[in-house]
Amino acid sequence: MPIALDWGSTAAERGMHFPCDDLLPDAEMILFRAVDCRASAPTVFRWLCQLRIAPYSYDWIDNLGRRSPRHLTPGLEEMAEGQRMMTIFRLVSYERDRHLTILMDSPKAVRRFGQVAVSYLILPGRLVAKLRVRGLGPIRRRLLAWGDLIMMRKQLLTLKKLAEDPGQAIQPSARVPR
Repeated sequence: MPIALDWGSTAAERGMHFPCDDLLPDAEMILFRAVDCRASAPTVFRWLCQLRIAPYSYDWIDNLGRRSPRHLTPGLEEMAEGQRMMTIFRLVSYERDRHLTILMDSPKAVRRFGQVAVSYLILPGRLVAKLRVRGLGPIRRRLLAWGDLIMMRKQLLTLKKLAEDPGQAIQPSARVPR
């Protein structure tokens, strides 16, 4: 099951400390996802901020069929701990242009997927995500690892594509959630 556990990541990345490590130190499963990304750290961070309003994976599954925005929404970069992220997560910590860390806090989602903490880390030329999961039995952990690989692979590849596109612009008319 290694590809489901560490898709795209390097041994060095897997050995790093991520902010989510402090949230669920007794996690029963740790997953890594990573992509090369030829965009500046501020640009990648701005796209990560978009997770406040959309998941950027398979929208027909994760976003009730609504397409995740393909342009930056003004104001989303104004981050504050406690903000909603992708509906079922809340922002726990962030460092501008470096990382964004979220914790699943929807009771319904936690019953379904276990407790999940995720850090998105921006490294030179890389976007790396680490997930820590607890509260699932072995069969559900295995299913979650493969299901998450499918969804987060799509998410990271979509964010990479948008961040690397020099034609992306901020849309002035989009509504920012509070």
